[in-house]
Amino acid sequence: MTDINQNSELDFTKVYSYIEFPDKVSGRCDNCGLAHFKSSVKDYVFIRECSNCGLKKSI
Repeated sequence: MTDINQNSELDFTKVYSYIEFPDKVSGRCDNCGLAHFKSSVKDYVFIRECSNCGLKKSI
């Protein structure tokens, strides 16, 4: 799995786990640094998607 905490390339088709890859700065996107997210719930899993770059994390 790609380690997003060491500035490696991000795969925007993937949903990263918050437990494995917590935010570098709490409440901010690891890629672009913005704090504006779209949220969705599917099968009792909360998905947070950055409105700017599209990075997704399951919370």
